[in-house]
Amino acid sequence: MKKLFALLSISSLLLTSCSASSTIIAGEVVSCAQINSDKNSTGGTQLDCLDGSAGVSVQSLRGPMIVNVWGSWCAPCKEEMPIFRSFFEKTKGKIELIGVDVEEAKIEDGQNFVKENGMTWPNLYDTNGVTRRDFGMGVPVTWFIAPDGTVAYKKIGAFKNEIELIQLTSKYLGVKL
Repeated sequence: MKKLFALLSISSLLLTSCSASSTIIAGEVVSCAQINSDKNSTGGTQLDCLDGSAGVSVQSLRGPMIVNVWGSWCAPCKEEMPIFRSFFEKTKGKIELIGVDVEEAKIEDGQNFVKENGMTWPNLYDTNGVTRRDFGMGVPVTWFIAPDGTVAYKKIGAFKNEIELIQLTSKYLGVKL
């Protein structure tokens, strides 16, 4: 009987310890109504919101703000999302974070990416690639926008850790975390 109990205990332990973690962090497609922008600014590259509502002009954005340009098809974009999630939770009220979804086959691909990757900040949607002249080719790209709307710094490529994101925020936007 002891051998049977030991065998069942070991089998149970092996079965449960080999299972993959299935923690899902749900995101939501957030309205862009609260994005800090110059409401008097006219013209520029107008983008809609990923929720389907009116968005803003890229040139009207005002910081301190971080703009992360991504695509659902981009593996490095997906890899850096946990960094942005953690950063967003720590910086609420100190700095604004928005995303710009580019080069999607359909808007639902971007919306699903937001939900599946735990994104809870506003995301603009570039329906036809007009931001290429602003952000350049390729993703991810992250812009650090100063209070006056100027681009204080542009990082090309994915963040590998949150420390780098925090250091660049402090250096280029003067926001200490």
